[in-house]
Amino acid sequence: MDYIKIIIISLTSFIILLILTKLMGKRQISQLSLFDYVTGITIGSIAAEMATSLDGFLNPLIAMIVYAICTITISSITSKSIKLRRILTGCSVVLYSSGELYKSNFKKVKLDINEFLEQCRNAGYFDLSKLETAIMESNGKISFIPTADERPASVKDLNLVVPREQPLYNVIIDGKIMEGNLRAAGRDINWLNSNLKLQKAKDISQVFLATCDMNGQLATYKRVAPTTEHDMFE
Repeated sequence: MDYIKIIIISLTSFIILLILTKLMGKRQISQLSLFDYVTGITIGSIAAEMATSLDGFLNPLIAMIVYAICTITISSITSKSIKLRRILTGCSVVLYSSGELYKSNFKKVKLDINEFLEQCRNAGYFDLSKLETAIMESNGKISFIPTADERPASVKDLNLVVPREQPLYNVIIDGKIMEGNLRAAGRDINWLNSNLKLQKAKDISQVFLATCDMNGQLATYKRVAPTTEHDMFE
């Protein structure tokens, strides 16, 4: 009976955790701030305790709800108060600018120079002279601004005229027709079937992905099994 109880409580805590996460918003699954990280792991640990506790699940459930309410409340408050936002979620800190490293800011964010240089290399900057500014964001990521002569050339810089980017609609995913996306693209089933025949894709179940642009161009990607060891990576 204990095993059945654990299964039932685990499923219940999982569903409740999904509901609470949905209420707290997508920030919990994006780049986390310090506050989001603390609340996220706390609620997760409470949910785990709730799933394995044989003494009852009411207390962990109440704790999860309280944490969720606190998270929603604080998120609402910080969206209106800049001062509280800086206290709870932190603020951006300049680490490097115009050839100068700010040692005091490195101490403030608990980052040493070796870690900073590693982050620079990960971003593709092996020479600090190619950087104009480096900023530690509130979520712990470092944003890099290259110098003007190292900045990638844009279409505007080259004085080129390019067509406007249009969204692609996924009309088939994993062998299933996405009828809503098909309608959004201004197409119908008959159009899809005729274009699939032109691309020799007679069986929709064998189409892994099919996309359609605003001009009615259909691109299909069929299911293909690896045939050589070069098609697989470990």
